[in-house]
Amino acid sequence: MAAKAKRDSVAATIRAFGQSDSAAAADILRGSPEAAQWTEWGLKELLGWPGVLALGIESEGKVNGFIIGRQVAEEAEILNLAVVQVKRRQGEGGALLKAALQEFRARRVSRVFLEVRESNQSAIAFYAKHGFNKMGRRASYYHDPEEAAIVMEIKLGG
Repeated sequence: MAAKAKRDSVAATIRAFGQSDSAAAADILRGSPEAAQWTEWGLKELLGWPGVLALGIESEGKVNGFIIGRQVAEEAEILNLAVVQVKRRQGEGGALLKAALQEFRARRVSRVFLEVRESNQSAIAFYAKHGFNKMGRRASYYHDPEEAAIVMEIKLGG
């Protein structure tokens, strides 16, 4: 899967995200304290799990962001989405999310879930803008610092 996204006169390509991209993803996460923090080793292991969907977005040969989700039967969960700070609010995160949802639809997924830190209002607004609805709250879900998660869901039409 490869798709082109045009932003600020720089072409970005969405492509499959593989184990060789794990170091870039770990770097992106270090600059994204609000995202779930995974090690390079953890990312490589996760990419081998059944049902995983992993996409990256790159421009000028550099990975600028990624999204990782996992499908189980007819449901899926977005596990992590992160974009380098300088590329935020330029549409790359939205392009990754749309591409992942499109792929989940093709896999006949009916619902996609995610958790987001309760204090991360910009992420909550981002996901709401893309059709996700709040459906619950999980106390003490996150650690370092401890914080509740807002559970969000989108139903994918056929």
